[in-house]
Amino acid sequence: MAVKRERQEMPRQDPQVRARNFDEVALGYTMELALAEAERCLQCKKPLCVQGCPVEVKIPEFILALREGDLPRAVRELKEKNNLPAICGRVCPQETQCEMTCVLGKKQEPVAIGRLERFVADWELAHGVTIPEIPPPTGKKVAVVGCGPAGLTCAADLARLGHAVTIFESLHAPGGVLMYGIPEFRLPKRIVQAEVDYVRQLGVEIRLNSVIGKLYSLDELLAHYDAVFLGTGAGLPQFLGIPGENLNGVYSANEFLTRINLMKAYLFPEYATPIKRRPRVAVVGGGNVAMDAARCALRLGAAEVHIVYRRSRAELPARAEEVENAEEEGIVFDLLTNPVRILGDEHNWVRAMECIRMELGEPDASGRRRPVPIPGSEFTLEFDLIVIAIGTSPNPLIFQGVAGLERTRHGTVVADEVTGKTTKERVWAGGDIVTGAATVISAMGAGKRAAADIHRFLMEG
Repeated sequence: MAVKRERQEMPRQDPQVRARNFDEVALGYTMELALAEAERCLQCKKPLCVQGCPVEVKIPEFILALREGDLPRAVRELKEKNNLPAICGRVCPQETQCEMTCVLGKKQEPVAIGRLERFVADWELAHGVTIPEIPPPTGKKVAVVGCGPAGLTCAADLARLGHAVTIFESLHAPGGVLMYGIPEFRLPKRIVQAEVDYVRQLGVEIRLNSVIGKLYSLDELLAHYDAVFLGTGAGLPQFLGIPGENLNGVYSANEFLTRINLMKAYLFPEYATPIKRRPRVAVVGGGNVAMDAARCALRLGAAEVHIVYRRSRAELPARAEEVENAEEEGIVFDLLTNPVRILGDEHNWVRAMECIRMELGEPDASGRRRPVPIPGSEFTLEFDLIVIAIGTSPNPLIFQGVAGLERTRHGTVVADEVTGKTTKERVWAGGDIVTGAATVISAMGAGKRAAADIHRFLMEG
């Protein structure tokens, strides 16, 4: 293998500066950096990177077009499989997917596929989005419930095949978790809005403030549409189940991030928001959502923010990049630490959290070593705001009065892994509503697979 130049680093804001603003942390490649990184691609005859991508983006093709300076062709190659590339280039865990399978990565650092994806997508947004030619209408109608990554992808693919698609979104802004769950400094709202506008321009109708389960039942949708795709995600927060969790000043990560993102706390003080700003904040959990909540609390003015996680650093489920960014910004990590009780003051407001030290035992069902309490190691940490970020499950509202739709004991929908077909006739599902909380790109992959099977069903009858 020929020796390739080093991987091109992406410019970022200085940690001390970015810790107090909501501007995007990663600044993106310049044309010079993008071309230098594109030159590193080996253009493999059997590109394993494509196999590592849940939506099977034509990675070598779009990188080659970029390398040859043909940006419009790069956009076409990229968007043939991915309807939301500017989003994916920012939030997808490429290091565990396409970049992990990159052949160059066996001996050197893998090609920065995600950064190149972002560059090409941002180039298109800056130079004007081209809408592909849509075939004649098929006369078939599909309802998509949920305007997050799974729903947007499924809707876009079906629209590009000539079907009439309507998305029903419960919130007042489209985008789902992309809009309410991911902070501005990781995924700017203008990027989400631009990608949603692209889906609209494909002919997809988006109805906001439309709560399925209240406005219409699933069976009522089926009476008016030929097929239904459920992509409502997993928006019901899980809690610790410990004393004091109902005190004032305890938030679920969902509520905390929704208040910041949809109620525009990131524009403070221009916009007021009902989040209380407190000097000492704890975020319980170790995933990407926990990192997002902790870094938001810091930007809202907290003097000290802690991540409290019951396993060690090696078991942190968050992306390594997000952990590194959090550490650079001054987030404190209390590892092998588990909360057992939240203490309040005379006004029923959080004042401290009682914890216990943990050690790692034998692996559990997840394959990670199980955390075991160390007897007598209890201690107390003083906090005046606590965010619980330990996971979510699907909101049960959509399932009320619905017969024939099988679910697991965790509340997720049972659906075929390949097609997304559920146990209810003419209903498909994909994303977090099936898997539980997962990644944006995995939800997109599920939406794409379901769209293909819905199309097959609609055309074959």
